[in-house]
Amino acid sequence: MPDFVRRIPEGDDRERLTCADCGFVAYENPKIIVGSVVAVGDQVLLCRRAIEPRRGFWTLPAGYMELAETVEEGARREAWEEARARIAIEGVLAIYSIARIGQVQVIFRAGLAEPGFEPGPESLDVRLFDWEEIPWDDLAFPSVHWSLRAWRASAGAPLGAPATNPPEDARGTTPPAPGTTPGVAL
Repeated sequence: MPDFVRRIPEGDDRERLTCADCGFVAYENPKIIVGSVVAVGDQVLLCRRAIEPRRGFWTLPAGYMELAETVEEGARREAWEEARARIAIEGVLAIYSIARIGQVQVIFRAGLAEPGFEPGPESLDVRLFDWEEIPWDDLAFPSVHWSLRAWRASAGAPLGAPATNPPEDARGTTPPAPGTTPGVAL
């Protein structure tokens, strides 16, 4: 079994996991998250998480992109896995950089391609929320707040440039303080 050490390879500018015997570099790169804000009229579809992290909190249908799929295919798969929903993607709503955990999140604006949804194996509950009913204090992640605000700002309008991190958290490095709703004016 090769022994990997952290060092700066020749010609690089940062530490990498490198094989001490042959010099092979094992690059560690960000993970891509794909998901969507699924709207039905003026309501949005949220899923109550059945898995960690943040079990019991509400989120968008989203998750890790798989090899051999496009970002759109990944978003459709996640909507099916988490909400048993078939979705029609309208376009890219937002792209978020979450540097503190090595993620890039691509969030689409979507609607239902066919009626119906129900909890999938990763969800305790799935339901539609009016804007005023969204459980802001029980949303799982800051990017869910950001995505919902981007959806609200774009509702009824053609999609323009994707939303990005809010200026106060441009690198996605600030974890939410307990009991707060980051980026949300209630």
